[in-house]
Amino acid sequence: MNKIKLIIALAGLGMTFYSCQDEWLDRYPLDETTEAAFFKKPGDFTVFVNRFHPQTGRTYSWGDLQTDVQITNNSLPEHFLGLSTINDGPGYNYSDIRRVNYMLEKARQWDGEFAGIKQAVGEAHYFRAFFYWRLLRDFGDVQWIDKVLTMDSPELFTARAPRNVIADNILADLDTAVMYLMPERGNGYSRLNKWFALLLQSRVALYEGTWEKYHAGTPFGVENANPDKYLNKAAAAAKEIMDSGLYSLYNTGNPESDYYKTFNMRDHTNNPEAMRWTKMDVSMDITAHRKLFTLATPDSKGLTKSLVDQYLCIDGEPIAVSDLYQGDNTIEEEATNRDPRFAQTVWTKGSVWYAYDDGRIDYYDKAFQRLFQDNIYSSPTGYQQRKQYLELVRYHSSQEEESPTVNNRYAEVLLNYAEAKAELGTLSQEDLDMSINLLRDRVAMPHLGLGAITFDPNWQYPDLSPIINEVRRERLVELVSEDFRSDDLFRWAAMKYLIGTRPLGAKADQFNNDPGLPVTADGNLDILKNAFPSGYQFNLDRDYLWPIPEGEIILNPKLGQNPEW
Repeated sequence: MNKIKLIIALAGLGMTFYSCQDEWLDRYPLDETTEAAFFKKPGDFTVFVNRFHPQTGRTYSWGDLQTDVQITNNSLPEHFLGLSTINDGPGYNYSDIRRVNYMLEKARQWDGEFAGIKQAVGEAHYFRAFFYWRLLRDFGDVQWIDKVLTMDSPELFTARAPRNVIADNILADLDTAVMYLMPERGNGYSRLNKWFALLLQSRVALYEGTWEKYHAGTPFGVENANPDKYLNKAAAAAKEIMDSGLYSLYNTGNPESDYYKTFNMRDHTNNPEAMRWTKMDVSMDITAHRKLFTLATPDSKGLTKSLVDQYLCIDGEPIAVSDLYQGDNTIEEEATNRDPRFAQTVWTKGSVWYAYDDGRIDYYDKAFQRLFQDNIYSSPTGYQQRKQYLELVRYHSSQEEESPTVNNRYAEVLLNYAEAKAELGTLSQEDLDMSINLLRDRVAMPHLGLGAITFDPNWQYPDLSPIINEVRRERLVELVSEDFRSDDLFRWAAMKYLIGTRPLGAKADQFNNDPGLPVTADGNLDILKNAFPSGYQFNLDRDYLWPIPEGEIILNPKLGQNPEW
């Protein structure tokens, strides 16, 4: 193991690529002996590409934290509040892209059998697409660099390419990855496969297609926009995965627990829904820091009422019109007669809190008393996240633990397909039955029917069609806390619906003590009233993209700046 680490370290000397040319002074040369000894065996390419894998996984539990559906007490993201400055945000960083380009350059020089390095080259194309995808989301237009540059390379000082050109190059990289990556399903945590590349392709294409559609005519619009091109690509990539038959939803026929259990297995190798997951191993120092501990003791983190109100009643109707809705005086009332994903995402009394090896069970009723009587590590909204939790107490730790995380699952494929078809205006009932209605079948919810959508006076997107609203609703309740919400709001240009609002919590008087937080006239916890009395103050002409850092523009004025910065 130490020899492998040494090889990686030596191979990586000087491979850091920043857009700042002063850091180019620190670029390799590699030690000549080491460089000559590396990339001489097929395994060297695999060792090199392994360095990128950790960046595509995650071990945390709060994927949508700091959005309108999952928040922290006394804090909202500065970007949402219009408080960001020009040097806030992510760096305009090409380090990993340069590393990938370096490996691909070595692959082009490879004089052995291509089959020996085919998988590694496919993964390299995947990772370059992934790294550019992050730049595209953050900055829009960026420079496309697909070779190793030197101090004399004119590409260092070029202007940024339009975002749709970047999107096209990302999708082309993923086309190459699909050709080279293994077609087998694999174990989901080590080598990448072609299906995972198709998943990223559907995500990127859906993002770009909806961005171009909903930002048209704004400062973020794209010249010669062609959203349908990307939406068709998104649908096609998703459909190819669906047609493979390699993946399916985890469904044992128990609608009251299958959604919950999708996330809390100890090993997801045989989970038919887990396309990519993070495997933990304490012996190899690969652990999930405090994951279950922080879910059990959320310490100022909570889900919001705007999320909770999106769950339909079990008759398939929204709470505004369904006779089955029991009101919101308590969380248990809110969960009654609701989509079973509600109680499998939000803690309610009667749920198993701890299961001991000796057979003893503690229920959330006991935890509820502790959390909300003593305010010990309690959720400030009252809606405490249950999703991704594992009740087996022996796995809980206040420090490190082996709690695997499902990073990407087949449910997203189905949702990407349905949304792309809906945005294209070609969604059929057959499409719904092979996508969203499979998700509903798992939790025994009525099917979504194209000709039978009940008007909801509280739709989140009142100026859009009923089917778009319902497809987006399904995406939210299925994928909540999995790190999609911020991206969705941005690509839909949907922040206009949040301006001036604040995320609220449950009714305050159901708890055993006064949580010491503001309360609305209707009795709901108004967690951020004092800190942010004006709520979200997002600048619709500026804040959908991060600014290019000032230092980068000083080094290369041709980069320009994003709107209004």
